[in-house]
Amino acid sequence: MQVELLYHTPDPERAIATAARLCYAPVGAAELLESMSEEQARKVLATIMKSGHYSALEHASYTFAVDGVSRALTHQLVRHRIASFNQQSQRYVAFTDGLNVVKPETVSSNTATDAVFDEAIDFALVAYEKLLDAGVPAEDARYLLPNAAETKIVITMNIRELLHFFELRCCNRAQWEIHELADRMLELARPSAAYVFMDAGAACIRGACSEGKMTCGNPFPSVSRT
Repeated sequence: MQVELLYHTPDPERAIATAARLCYAPVGAAELLESMSEEQARKVLATIMKSGHYSALEHASYTFAVDGVSRALTHQLVRHRIASFNQQSQRYVAFTDGLNVVKPETVSSNTATDAVFDEAIDFALVAYEKLLDAGVPAEDARYLLPNAAETKIVITMNIRELLHFFELRCCNRAQWEIHELADRMLELARPSAAYVFMDAGAACIRGACSEGKMTCGNPFPSVSRT
C-alpha cells in the first residue's frame, strides 16, 4: 500500500477559524483571514471542537493518492459518500501482463490456504485473458476479476468527513486493510492541522467506545484539549 498526500487547503486551521468567525464578525472573510492572530484563531478552533460547530470544518479539504489496495477496500471506502473519488478503471484498463493482488495475512500465513488463494486467482486470470483473446471487451471480461485485484484511487475529503472516516476506520473493529489506510492518512494529515486532528481516530481516544457489545475491549487513554 502506498499513500501520498497530494494537496490540502493552505493553512487549513486558519481557513476553518475564518469561516467560523465570519458568523459573528462585522467584517468580511478576507479581512478576517489576514487580521486574525494565531491566538484568536486557536480560541475559535477550541470553541468549534468543543461545541460541535463542525460545519466550519468543511471549508478545508485533503486529497490523497492511494496505490496498491484491493477492490475489497475501495468497495468499503466509497461508502463514505461525502467525498470525491477517482479510481483506476477496469473497463478501460486491460490487465494483459498479469494482475497484482492483495493477499490477507490470514491467508498467506498458512501454506494450504495460501495455495488455495493463488490457485483461484490464477484460474480467474487465465479465464479473463481467454475472454480478452476471444474479443470480449475488457469492460465485460472484468466480471471475472476478484475483489483482491489491486487498484489505484484518488480521495478528497473535507476535515469533517475525515474525522468521521478516522473514527470508524481507525477503530480496531475495522477491517485490517482499510484500518491501515486510515492510519496512514491520519499520519499524513495531522502535521498540517495538529489541533483539529489532535484526538482524531477511534472514538475510544476521546472517551467511551462507540461499538457497544462489539467493542474490542482494549482501553485507550483519552486526550484532553487545552
